[in-house]
Amino acid sequence: MNKNINILDELAINITDGEHGSVIDDNNGNFYLLSNKNIINGNININNNDRKISEYSFNKIKKRTKLEKNDLVISTVGTIGKLAIIKDNNINYDFQRSVGIIKCDNEKLKPEYLYYYFSLPYIQKMLINLSKGAVQKCLFISDLKNLVIEYPNDIKNQILICNILSTLDKKIEINNRINEELEAMAKTLYDYWFVQFEFPNEEGKPYKSSGGEMVWNEELKREIPEGWEVGKLIDIANITMGQSPNGESYNENGNGIIFFQGCTDFGIRFPSIRKFTTEPTRFAKSGDILLSVRAPVGSINIANENCCIGRGLASLNSKNNSNAFLFYVLKNLKQIFDRRNSDGTTFGSITKDDLFSLKVIIPNKKILKKYSDLIESSFEKQNKISLETQKLEELRDWLLPMLMNGQVSVN
Repeated sequence: MNKNINILDELAINITDGEHGSVIDDNNGNFYLLSNKNIINGNININNNDRKISEYSFNKIKKRTKLEKNDLVISTVGTIGKLAIIKDNNINYDFQRSVGIIKCDNEKLKPEYLYYYFSLPYIQKMLINLSKGAVQKCLFISDLKNLVIEYPNDIKNQILICNILSTLDKKIEINNRINEELEAMAKTLYDYWFVQFEFPNEEGKPYKSSGGEMVWNEELKREIPEGWEVGKLIDIANITMGQSPNGESYNENGNGIIFFQGCTDFGIRFPSIRKFTTEPTRFAKSGDILLSVRAPVGSINIANENCCIGRGLASLNSKNNSNAFLFYVLKNLKQIFDRRNSDGTTFGSITKDDLFSLKVIIPNKKILKKYSDLIESSFEKQNKISLETQKLEELRDWLLPMLMNGQVSVN
């Protein structure tokens, strides 16, 4: 594959960044001023809480940025190197100065190719090293313009490479969307049954709103269904607190057993394997729930292989043979941690005694079995899809440098 080398400025029609000056806000308007926080997993994510600006300000900013479909955006302040390609035809948003905007010359360089080129680990590292600033790192547009790009001189080769990588990305995106929908349904079901107490009664009607018997619980200062109990987390879960092995036993060469120190390697559902230890101390079995017990307290993943856990984690599995129920009990507890954090109460860590004694509502066995029978297949489907996604990501990340440097050719 024949390649060219040129600076980015020679391969682009325009390279600029977002708005530097003040703008007029309009909380009831239809236009958004976004930042690098809106670049998430290759997409532009907008919600109603994002800053809205006046139409006048929007038109003024767009006149300079010329933002349009197929432009590549890159985070240039704080977290350096997050990427997305604009996919919208009708754009009602623009960006603050924390985002760089690159309009490629399509006859020389495809934006999709530049997206994957910038995704290469060594290019990401280069972008970070180019950034300047003592307090907050910033990648200046002038440095971005002078970045040397290596690319196939045949546009067809660029397209073929991008087609392979984007096919994997599209499948990953579909999987993530399916799992998000399954997760939303599972969370709603748990909330409906075990927070609102609207599980089906003997007639299949919502329990509480259909006059189901409720009794006052002094510990929780609220009513719970008759026959249910309030207990501790240790009553429904086998819990193992992590313990860090000797640091000299750590390696990234696959020697020994998989090791997770804390939630650093947590993914959407499963952690990424990075470290191993030859002197394991505390263990989690495949299928156990991994809970972060050090900041941030409450993050959750599932162990998809037997592993060793460090002091930043605890592993849990259900005493009632319902890990799906336990998983959402912990999800609900995380909401409590998050609320307390937002109120200013800092959870730097949670001790063994505090974790074991966390208050939980324990349903009667009949309702628990009915819930488990209903949710287990969906829970396992999420696991299966997440494992497939993890494999697809590994394949993409393995192919990416080989395609880009010509080790693998595309016909």
